[in-house]
Amino acid sequence: MNKLAFTASAVLAVSTLWAIPGTIRTSQGAKSGDISWQSRSKSYALTSKNTTIEFKLEDVTDLEIEKPKDFDRAVQLVKEGKGASAVDMLEKIVRAYKMLVWDRPAARYLVEAHLAAGQAADAEKAARLIINDDREAAYKGELAPLYWQVLLKLGKTTQLENCLRLAVESGDRAAGAEALVMRGDMILAAGPGGPDTYRKALTDSYLRVVLMYTDAPCKAARASAMLRAATCFDKLGMAARAENLRTQANNL
Repeated sequence: MNKLAFTASAVLAVSTLWAIPGTIRTSQGAKSGDISWQSRSKSYALTSKNTTIEFKLEDVTDLEIEKPKDFDRAVQLVKEGKGASAVDMLEKIVRAYKMLVWDRPAARYLVEAHLAAGQAADAEKAARLIINDDREAAYKGELAPLYWQVLLKLGKTTQLENCLRLAVESGDRAAGAEALVMRGDMILAAGPGGPDTYRKALTDSYLRVVLMYTDAPCKAARASAMLRAATCFDKLGMAARAENLRTQANNL
């Protein structure tokens, strides 16, 4: 375990523009104060009583940061299809809470808002605000599937394939399930359409997720697969099977 670096605030040049009150936990205990992320050194700076302490990322075991006051309101707007009204709020949260717990969930809804508005390029910029500091976010977690949708819409298939490979190799069941759902989306995007394309998406992707990923961590991916499979069955004229899958997805 690396030793924590302790320095006086007068010595450590810390930007407090985005300092957020919170608590940092390490194996040596917990300390509270105003916290900011230092991108260059990959560390946190915590200021309390005119003294700044630097915590290396690898030494931090947990961060406790209170939810931003506008977060719930912004999320609700996105869910109601009013994402344009939430963009400014979400952008502020992503930037102010960089590597401070709430940046990733805020970015997830910011990307969704841009996608719903058909703004794939803006959605990619929003995702990169997180991924540039946290590479794992490109293939694991809530942001990843939305980021993959962005890459698919922008035609960045090489990057997308690399993300899906990393998701599977990570051994994370939820990431693997989401990657398989995306395989179906890619089949539909690349295919000529018609019955054969829909059947291939069903058998190679969506139905495999429905049948193979029944454990709790994969619930979100399984619900997505069910809804996508239902659309395929509709296209194949199998309305009863489509409705059954939608009902199952809504009950998850």
